[in-house]
Amino acid sequence: MQLDYFILIDRIVDLNVGNKTIVVEAQVPTTHTIFEGHFPGFPIMPGVLLTEAMAQSSGWLLLGVNKFERMPFLAMVKEAKMRGFVSPGQLLTIEAKLEHEGSGFAVTSAKVRVGKELKCSSEITFRLVPFPDPAFRGHMDAMARKIGFPLQAMGHD
Repeated sequence: MQLDYFILIDRIVDLNVGNKTIVVEAQVPTTHTIFEGHFPGFPIMPGVLLTEAMAQSSGWLLLGVNKFERMPFLAMVKEAKMRGFVSPGQLLTIEAKLEHEGSGFAVTSAKVRVGKELKCSSEITFRLVPFPDPAFRGHMDAMARKIGFPLQAMGHD
């Protein structure tokens, strides 16, 4: 994870466009200034960042399902549940599934696990819009390659 840049996904483990599912991994840093205040002597990953990691995972899924034709922007987080603490240095496995898409919106369900232990879950709604700028699309293409996004899911052969 690169918390300072709000990049919370390290690599895509599996993207199944047919099943509309994604699995990603993210390594929580062992040290970071965020843990100095959250919390002194008891460092834990903030729930809002775990929620953002689920949203980013869902976003990559939606990019794949839509072959990078539309950009997902976070619209609503529903039923976010924190079920356990996430500590510095832990490896997160984040799963997301597309539940519904239509009228310019998409809804996913997402979960974060450490090993087999469920740490949080949520239902997340996105607004799907055309990419606002060609340079932004180029940035997303470059980031997709960096995290191992399958090229065929980007509309490339």
